[in-house]
Amino acid sequence: MKLIVIGCGRVGSNVAKELEAEGWDVTAVDEREEALARLGENWPGSFIVGHGMDVDVLRRAGIEEADAVVVATDGDNTNLVVGQVAQKRFAIECVVVRVLDPARAGYYRSRGLRTVCPTSTAIEVLTEAVRACEVPAREVAG
Repeated sequence: MKLIVIGCGRVGSNVAKELEAEGWDVTAVDEREEALARLGENWPGSFIVGHGMDVDVLRRAGIEEADAVVVATDGDNTNLVVGQVAQKRFAIECVVVRVLDPARAGYYRSRGLRTVCPTSTAIEVLTEAVRACEVPAREVAG
């Protein structure tokens, strides 16, 4: 299985490493060559320096043979555009896009783009953690 990960920060690099360890053929793409360091010294996959919105960069990364694309740059706009290009122009069925804005994540999800919103996840987890606390009742001064 061939995976392209666009954005090699904390999230993208860890997705790339985990799936590579499971046997995926992974190519990571990032604008900054220094991002390769996040993958480790013995990274067996490929690494392309370039912007994920550049179709030539996507082609060099092997998007025409890709089975899946993960888009996890630090910008929602970039992620959404690259995700739609992968899905619509290159007909990749498994495109997963990180979107920090919950409203935008929901909007694009409703239109068929697979989105992951860490902000929504954090809200849910934090709210449930507070609900799980045993908070002592306070006496009302009267």
